[in-house]
Amino acid sequence: MTTDSCKVMVVDDNHDVADSAVMLLHSWGHEAIAVYTGEECLAKAKDFDPDVILMDIGLPGVDGFECKDHVERICPGVRVVALTGYTQAHIVRRARAEGFAGHLLKPVEGAELKSAVKDQCEIAKGL
Repeated sequence: MTTDSCKVMVVDDNHDVADSAVMLLHSWGHEAIAVYTGEECLAKAKDFDPDVILMDIGLPGVDGFECKDHVERICPGVRVVALTGYTQAHIVRRARAEGFAGHLLKPVEGAELKSAVKDQCEIAKGL
């Protein structure tokens, strides 16, 4: 891990999306893990202590909105970015209103993902 690296948790019930994002994040020098449910995110967040979470909104069970609220209490200062296929304007507005640090649309381009993680990591670390 380099000084520019970040701890990133990817939360997505689509295993391919989550695992692919983790592989990219590793290739960019970040420490990253994938979890596949909101419940798993909440169970692992305290020990992993991520700087950034890429959160699918449409999770079964504990959805991304509810999970974000809980995980921010567990990990103060974490930056949660919506990573979702939802394009409806009301969902984007709700994500902004509920304090998501950003909204990335799946499938996200590698350059956009890299830039978003870098920017959020810098904010999380106070750089």
